[in-house]
Amino acid sequence: MLNNNKDFEVDAVITWVNGNDSKHKSKMLQYLDDKDILNSKSLRMRFDQVNEIEFAVKSILKYAKFVRNIFIVTDNQTPNFLKDKAFAAKKYPTVSIIDHKTIFKGYEEYLPTFNSLAIETMLYRIPGLSNQFIYFNDDFFLANETNLDDFFIDKKPVLRGYWSLFYENIWHKKLKLFYNKNFKKNKKPVYKHNLGLQKPAELLNFSKYFFTPHVPVAIIKSDLENYFEDNKTYLIANIKSKFRESGQFVAHSLSNHLQIKNENYIHQKNNKLVYFQNYTKPLWWLRYKLSKVENNKNILFLCMQSLDQCPEDKLQFIKTWLHNKYD
Repeated sequence: MLNNNKDFEVDAVITWVNGNDSKHKSKMLQYLDDKDILNSKSLRMRFDQVNEIEFAVKSILKYAKFVRNIFIVTDNQTPNFLKDKAFAAKKYPTVSIIDHKTIFKGYEEYLPTFNSLAIETMLYRIPGLSNQFIYFNDDFFLANETNLDDFFIDKKPVLRGYWSLFYENIWHKKLKLFYNKNFKKNKKPVYKHNLGLQKPAELLNFSKYFFTPHVPVAIIKSDLENYFEDNKTYLIANIKSKFRESGQFVAHSLSNHLQIKNENYIHQKNNKLVYFQNYTKPLWWLRYKLSKVENNKNILFLCMQSLDQCPEDKLQFIKTWLHNKYD
């Protein structure tokens, strides 16, 4: 396929929080009804980190040389590797820190927020952001050399994933929903990721939804701008909660479904991903999975979710591997 991506500017955006920071914990504590939840495993898995953001940035610099700028979106924090400003300006001149106050300008009443869904919804408002950008979580890494057409072909975003039935149309999910509604009294509905991915499909009148795995996502900024300009109530509904809540949607899934509706996308079924979530398996299993990255140049993406939950011996092995890979 002829790729007409010449003179096509693309930025990268990474959301990051240092949940280990005592100031951040104190700020969060003010908005928690149940103070004990601050130290719960489920919450710590979403907020704690082991400086993987440094390797996320280095992976982009090393393996996506077409990226113009890298924006790290955070709440009055700076990753350790960027704290020496003179060094950072010299070593990482294309990397910038964007504070929540910047992207929530005009919507400051909803700050502070500890809600990743709300933050992702506002990423399109980063000043100077290119109209085409790639969204990364801070536990996403580029595994091998990538080209622009791994993300955009003929200026159309490459969407990785597959079509899925709505949650309530899958029999065992439907049964679970029925059980929760009728037998779990007084239990507040919780956010579920698949429902967050599904919600934009519902808003745009799809009969099923496009499931996105844990890979970087190519996004067209102007389409989100236009959608939220016409649907400001959806914007506010998605940013007003301090923490994730049932009924919210995933912004990058909204972007994907807008592109599909506009027939402005390229579908890639191969995710080209190596994914870690469970670190209870033996060390040889981690070695085996990482060898896939080393030996297969078609693997483009690596996701190490909840790396802070990794046992210390395995974590040291992974950190050494990351240093050898990206330094």
